[in-house]
Amino acid sequence: MTILWAIIAGLVIGLLARLVLPGRQPIPLWATIVIGIIGGLIGNGLAGAFNVADTSGVDWIRHGLQVGAAAVLIALVTPLWTGRRRV
Repeated sequence: MTILWAIIAGLVIGLLARLVLPGRQPIPLWATIVIGIIGGLIGNGLAGAFNVADTSGVDWIRHGLQVGAAAVLIALVTPLWTGRRRV
């Protein structure tokens, strides 16, 4: 069940990150999910490092860090993906 929640969270985080970025990101949905999962893990690590991982109510700062990390990763991966040569 944990893997299913990681995939769902990765999808949501990845899609929000794509919405934050300007322009079109021609990467596939599976890559968005993987980047969202990685961004979520990085955001959780940053939230723990800044001591904002557990706050009362909704952890908006942690979620912002997760989406921000995923947005940076998508911004880095998109040019690499579009520069790939199709065989």
